[in-house]
Parts: sequence; C-alpha cells; structure tokens
Amino acid sequence: MTRFATTRWSLILDARQAETSRSALEEICRAYRAPVLAYVRRHGYSPADAEDLTQDFFARFLERRWDAELDPMRGHFRAFLLLAIKRFLITADEAAHAIKRGGGLVRLAADDQLEALEAPHAESPERVFQRVWALTVLERSFARLRNEARHAGKEELFNQLSPYVAERPVADEYHRIAEELGLRANTVAVAVHRLRARLREVVREELAETCSGPEEIDAELHALRDTLNHVTG
Repeated sequence: MTRFATTRWSLILDARQAETSRSALEEICRAYRAPVLAYVRRHGYSPADAEDLTQDFFARFLERRWDAELDPMRGHFRAFLLLAIKRFLITADEAAHAIKRGGGLVRLAADDQLEALEAPHAESPERVFQRVWALTVLERSFARLRNEARHAGKEELFNQLSPYVAERPVADEYHRIAEELGLRANTVAVAVHRLRARLREVVREELAETCSGPEEIDAELHALRDTLNHVTG
C-alpha cells in the first residue's frame, strides 16, 4: 500500500513525539474546527455555547491525548472525529442535565430551536458535519490554489477565474473576462480547465491527509462528491 509522507496520520505520529506533539495536534484542531462547530450548533446549542463546547472539545483533545486512540489502519480521521464529538456531547449533555436549573449550558430559546430544526433539508447533525467537512476540504484546496497562483504572480488571474472553477460559466462569460484581461477567450477557457484539473489534484491530496491509503482516498472522494451533490441538488 502506498505510504503518504504528509498526512493527518503522519501528524498524528508527530503528535506522539515530544518535540512536535503540540504543534501537530494544534494543526489538526485548526484545520477541522468548522465541521465540529457545525455539528455542535446543529444539536441546538446557542452560538456562544457551541463555541465554548467546540473549544472545550479540542482542549480535551489536546490535553487528554485522544490522538492515542487513532489507528491509521482502522479508518479515516473524519470518522474518528465525528465519533469523538458525538461521545463528547453525550457527556456534556449528561453533565448539563445534572446541574440545577439556572446553571450550566443553555440550549437555544424555543424560536431559535424551531428555526434550526426548519433549516433546509432538515439536516441531521451528522449530515451537517459531513457537509461542512466537505466544504472545509474545498476551502483548504482553494486556499492552496490561491497560494500557488500568488507565488506564480498570477493571483489577479486566479481571482478572475476562480468563480468558474467549480461552476460552468454562462454563455459569452469567457469572452467578457477575456476582454477585461486582454486575452483570447480560448486562453481563458484553457486556464480554467487547468485550474479545474489542479483543483482535483489538490482535493485528492487534502483527502490523502486524512486517509491511510489509495483505496480509502477513493472512498473519501466518493463521499465528498456525494455530500456536495446533496448540497447543490
């Protein structure tokens, strides 16, 4: 099985080394905070309480070294993180219910709770987690593309073309952009095609950072596409 030099799993291994543990775990927490926060928020906690719970979750992740439970051969990091936040919220809810009225964590008011439950597609917390995870992967991938363009001195071109990387342009859109940039329309089309191809590569690399091998990457890529199709469908 192919071994990946730069993966979340290698970060986990780094986390078990004294000289790199804190920075490795903090990188994991920064990278995937958004899906955890979305999951907590969807459980009906107020924005402030959701922020506090998410912070507490990752603080415990760091302090209690939950990374020690991770095994690259037993599943991808996304599944582990979802299971960890589920268990954490169960414990948090039990603690909140054990505190007398007027103390502890406070759920959303009735109106806010109803609004949350009536969100598009009535998404479950798990579906919200998967959606925000997928969007996080895309956001990180686009950030890498932008950084590459900046280093190549093509950030302005990237800014003009990036809206058409994920979505097809309307009729004559390439001609309009070409006129603005002083380029030919087919040159713009080729540039967008190359950006799309590079985005696919970068997304796969991002997914590789949470997987242990090629087969798992393919499965994660399929899950990501399925999630995004659900969002746009």
